[in-house]
Amino acid sequence: MTQHLAAPSTGTSDDAPGHRTGWWQDAVIYQVYPRSFADGNGDGMGDLAGVTARLPYLRDLGVDAVWLSPFYASPQADAGYDVADYRAIDPMFGTLLDADALIREAHGLSLRVIVDLVPNHSSDQHEWFKRALAEGPGSALRERYHFRPGKGTDGELPPNDWESIFGGPAWTRTTDPDGTPGDWYLHLFAPEQPDFNWEHPAVADEFRSILRFWLDMGADGFRVDVAHGLVKAEGLPDLGSHDQLKLLGNDVMPFFDQDGVHEIYRSWRTVLDEYSGDRVLVAEAWTPTVERTANYVRPDEMHQAFNFQYLSTAWDAAELRTVIDSSLDAMRPVGAPTTWVLSNHDVTRHATRFGNPPGLGTQIRTPGDRELGLRRARAATLLMLALPGSAYIYQGEELGLPDVTDLPDEARQDPSFFRAEGQDGYRDGCRVPIPWTREGSSYGFGSGGSWLPQPDSWGELSVEAQSGTEGSTLELYRAAIAARREHPGLGAGTDVEWLDAPEGVLALGRPGFVATVNTTGAPVSIAAPGTLLLASGPVAVDGTTVELPADTTVWWTV
Repeated sequence: MTQHLAAPSTGTSDDAPGHRTGWWQDAVIYQVYPRSFADGNGDGMGDLAGVTARLPYLRDLGVDAVWLSPFYASPQADAGYDVADYRAIDPMFGTLLDADALIREAHGLSLRVIVDLVPNHSSDQHEWFKRALAEGPGSALRERYHFRPGKGTDGELPPNDWESIFGGPAWTRTTDPDGTPGDWYLHLFAPEQPDFNWEHPAVADEFRSILRFWLDMGADGFRVDVAHGLVKAEGLPDLGSHDQLKLLGNDVMPFFDQDGVHEIYRSWRTVLDEYSGDRVLVAEAWTPTVERTANYVRPDEMHQAFNFQYLSTAWDAAELRTVIDSSLDAMRPVGAPTTWVLSNHDVTRHATRFGNPPGLGTQIRTPGDRELGLRRARAATLLMLALPGSAYIYQGEELGLPDVTDLPDEARQDPSFFRAEGQDGYRDGCRVPIPWTREGSSYGFGSGGSWLPQPDSWGELSVEAQSGTEGSTLELYRAAIAARREHPGLGAGTDVEWLDAPEGVLALGRPGFVATVNTTGAPVSIAAPGTLLLASGPVAVDGTTVELPADTTVWWTV
């Protein structure tokens, strides 16, 4: 069994009622999308051996933990989020021995490992579901999913009006073993991803067992996919609306953010608390408000929840201040750290989002102004890393990578792209394998090419090109994470102090520290609040005055 890194925390502190301590309070966590990080065997697809070989890079970057997107056995109908076996590694990524070696190597480098868990649905190739279909109506295994008879004269209509996140009805009709049309099953995502019925005790028992399997292997925690989706409203009522995707994130839906999910996470928390070493649960929970997000991180539930409200905020001083305040206010009563994130495997990289006009959402098909986007992305990163709580970095953002918006249709592999409705299907752009070297068929990703084509510009954005280069985005990230670790006023905490600043500028104070953020498109002169520590772009201090360049963040010690 892999050794863990630290003794259990006491779980209490004197600085706030219900406040909890632990490494996750101020952690910088790096998301690895395994198929696009590093290829260890030269087949063009990233794998666990490739990740293991590159772990020293992440140690040198200064992050505290690595979150791995799914690597389980899967038909890959949704890039591994359709799991056929939660205790096996998909052959494209390696073996259980490779997973064990990765966890051991990470711990040897003082990196923690968070694995992705997908409890809302399985693959249609999961043994339970295959047997449920084969055994037909009356199979006990059908009770572990949502099978329902259809409406209409011959059951030809779906059981209710719910729509799939990937487009079309959230129901697919089965064919009985005798070849006749049968019941329907629920899938909030692709038809290859049938939803579990969490009212069935066998489902709950199975996932507690899965938790222990990975905790015994040494995993330091779990990022819980679709954490808001496990419980459905009693009776599966009609929603009574079309274009349901437009409602997501604005209302509590009968299939999302139901209060019953919290009982599940309380039971999971008791499992994690059996283990030493500060194991953590992180919720991917899309909720209408940050206050409802806070429900997932009450003291007896999860430890962190992704802050999607922050990710979707425009590059605007007033909007950023509002979401920062509301995020901190929501988490303070439950004693959980606020999290901050700018990019992930499902949204357009922020170096591209910020180069486009505001209001286009988080999936954008146009490259925008590359120079502007990078400048704002660097500034946004320094703002994020100055805030109290935990920060998440998506692989390649430390290189300033843009989204690849010009992938040819024949190269795309996002399953949403091949559906007529639903998500835009342009997530491939943020999943293009990252560049490690200036040259080579895949810029150091691996010896056998790349599963998605990489742009010609990748070489000059590579780790090799940026390492040791003054002013590069990679060196900015390294310096910022190091300063964040070393400065006593940065990292954990629950508050910021807003200082007076001109319109379009944020000035936030923390103990012994000030960050000034110019979100406008023009330079702004302000009084220098202290000694310059770090800046996202060139800054000149003239005595007691500093001219903040457009779209620039500056860190100061005071």
